[in-house]
Amino acid sequence: MDCAAPRVPVPEANRARSTGLTRVGSWQRARRSIDRAAAERAARDLLTALGADLESEGLRETPRRMADTYVELLNPEPFNLTTFPNDGGYDELVVVRDIPFQSLCMHHVLPFYGVAHVAYLPAERILGLSKLARVVELFARDLQLQERLTTQIAGWLQDQLQPKGVGVVLEAEHLCMSVAGVPKSSTQECAGGVLHRWPPRRDRSHRFLARSSQGL
Repeated sequence: MDCAAPRVPVPEANRARSTGLTRVGSWQRARRSIDRAAAERAARDLLTALGADLESEGLRETPRRMADTYVELLNPEPFNLTTFPNDGGYDELVVVRDIPFQSLCMHHVLPFYGVAHVAYLPAERILGLSKLARVVELFARDLQLQERLTTQIAGWLQDQLQPKGVGVVLEAEHLCMSVAGVPKSSTQECAGGVLHRWPPRRDRSHRFLARSSQGL
């Protein structure tokens, strides 16, 4: 599978290192709070418009379940980012592969899901590997595009760590392609994004993208 790796400009603003959900730089839009009650009413109206009999036993609780599901899928858990000084001067790629994620397509509100491969080349700060998975979840729990999700994850890491380089590759299956419209024989998509620079050994970014796409 070939993965394009477009270079994306990195904004100079929003370089804060100490963040939670409320300070995630320009790569995260301001989230509006979810009106749980309104979501359930809307689900009820939608199902009724689609011809569902909400008085039947199997559908009676469906509006509530729909609302609860969307609240869960669109609400990331806040977390505190803890970084550490790179006292040892580590200068090799930090890579975490096969981070599972799921998100909702903003065009059809259908799921897409897969795995993320995330890497960064440390400068002065490093972070715990588990936090890379939390960053993926932070942006995945939203109405998303795969390309936008890739860029947001990479941009957030660039803002917070200011590393020498960041690489993100997402592999996902999109239900809007596999169950809606004209059936596609292949529903796997791959989007890659490399931000900033990788001095002085650019081959490290190429190696990361090659390893991610080949499943090594």
